[in-house]
Amino acid sequence: MPAESRLGAGLRLAVTTFTTLPLPTGRIDRAVAGTAMTLAPLVGLALGVALGGVLLGLAQVTPPLVAAGLTIACGALVTRGLHLDGLADTVDALGSYRRGPAALEIMKKPDVGPFGVVALALVLLLQTATLAELATRPGPAAFAAVVTATAAGRLGVTVACRRGVPAARPDGLGALVAGTVGPVAALAGVVAVALPAVAAVPGRPWQGPLAVLAALAVVLLLLRHLVRRLGGVTGDVLGAVVEVTTTLVYVGLVLSGGSLPRSGG
Repeated sequence: MPAESRLGAGLRLAVTTFTTLPLPTGRIDRAVAGTAMTLAPLVGLALGVALGGVLLGLAQVTPPLVAAGLTIACGALVTRGLHLDGLADTVDALGSYRRGPAALEIMKKPDVGPFGVVALALVLLLQTATLAELATRPGPAAFAAVVTATAAGRLGVTVACRRGVPAARPDGLGALVAGTVGPVAALAGVVAVALPAVAAVPGRPWQGPLAVLAALAVVLLLLRHLVRRLGGVTGDVLGAVVEVTTTLVYVGLVLSGGSLPRSGG
């Protein structure tokens, strides 16, 4: 496949994997999948721009907590809640203390167990609470924070699909994308996400990039554990990575040793 055609097909696959935009499907193979996972942070940046605009708009007419909750709801709507579903399934598998095929079988069940419910509640609570705090900060910083966290969540997938990370199953999304991203592409994604992160915390240009790097470090440890328990990555694992990375970045952006500027003075 020519490089340009693979780029176009990869972009379509990335958009349809991480959003609900109804784009026509094209050729899908591991080369295209690798391009799609490499472009995942760029899709996250675009989605973050949209959600950042939603937050700023809602913050003008609703309290910060309401604006945050509605923004989180919009994010779940535009992704069909697939990442949240992956988080719940992955945590249920971990909570079962089973390994390999037995744990994967739990992930395939349509119901959500108690571990998954707790994980969903905790992640949604943390995302809403941190976003409510960010909504009180100056508009450009709040906007940059949403863009950073949303893009970082998809960057987590890029890192999870790097070479050397196996798939847990011989079929499914995990088998298609596992091990398809090279180190240079992953590093480029880190740089792309670190740029908006610089503006995410007023007066502290280092805190945003540091929050991204710290979140990725935690996700790498989580991935190592998941590979040991499950044998590799699956589509559910990638969804969990999106939500965990996004949440950790939001938390890192609101950590403060002192007062920060608030919007409206």
